[in-house]
Amino acid sequence: MSIEIAKSMLDELAAKFEAGDIEGGKSDLTKMKLEMLNFPLTEEHNDICISALEFGVLFSVEDHDLQIFARNLAQLKPHYSLSTSKSSDRKCHILGLNLMYLLVDNNLSEFHANLELLLDDEATTPYLSFPITLERHLMVGLYDEVLSARSCIPHPSYGFFMDNLLQTVRDSIADCIEVSYKSIKIQVAMGMMKFESRKIFMEYIGEHREDWQVTGDYLCFQPADICLKASDIPSTQLIAQTLSYATELVRIV
Repeated sequence: MSIEIAKSMLDELAAKFEAGDIEGGKSDLTKMKLEMLNFPLTEEHNDICISALEFGVLFSVEDHDLQIFARNLAQLKPHYSLSTSKSSDRKCHILGLNLMYLLVDNNLSEFHANLELLLDDEATTPYLSFPITLERHLMVGLYDEVLSARSCIPHPSYGFFMDNLLQTVRDSIADCIEVSYKSIKIQVAMGMMKFESRKIFMEYIGEHREDWQVTGDYLCFQPADICLKASDIPSTQLIAQTLSYATELVRIV
């Protein structure tokens, strides 16, 4: 395929993205991927592949499809490694989305492996400094900072991953609340978990915390499991087993 035709296909893909035509863009990208298999190994053709697959990543975010997101990203990374071009804003954007995806997936080993590959000027861009800061907050348990970060995302495309991450963080806070209190005011719990309305909070309880009891303006929690008493432990049986093991060891020696 000539470079002119490849550029024309890329322009059509870009137009679909600007128009918000997700389905049309996905269809065009599929056709372009087939053509990319026959691209010559030139820097110019590689740059076109990068741009096309970057659009694919962004389309998958708009479509809220994590599986396709991961697939497009896996196809994109080899082209990044072959490129000699300087880092662009879009590349930093894509790499930042990848870090957000790894946080949502709780794949921290891969997260840190990807950090090692970043250039210093890339890591300091808002696209990448945002997920890096989030990860630090998560590691030290600053959940309130993570929940508040939803209002200062560097690009709207980060919102999809933040929504998924907020769910994980809220679940962690809920776990802490129910073992720390016998009861708590609903308004206080809403503030801790950054819910803006009681209706949404009640929907969360109905979907994820069915054992929480709502009594007026309070939440009541089931008592924690009682630890085993000494009488509950089968001591005689354990002693017999231990003596049996000791006897067998003596025989072996």
